[in-house]
Amino acid sequence: MPGTMRYPESGGLSAEGRARREVVRLQAAQLFAQDASPVQVAHRLRVSTKSAYQWRRRWRAGGQAALASAGPVAAGAG
Repeated sequence: MPGTMRYPESGGLSAEGRARREVVRLQAAQLFAQDASPVQVAHRLRVSTKSAYQWRRRWRAGGQAALASAGPVAAGAG
């Protein structure tokens, strides 16, 4: 439906939840730097392989900073 948000603001996560998610992404960056595959990262961090592949693409393009949180999503964005 046009004009409606697919997920609640910030994906429904609290600030604490967003912080935990960022910690996991930064752990993934460290593993990628050690030549871990996305499948290995997904298994070790208990995330989906889809997320791990997306994170690796972002990490390759912009390093660890590319996996840092962009902060909460503003209401109505997206």
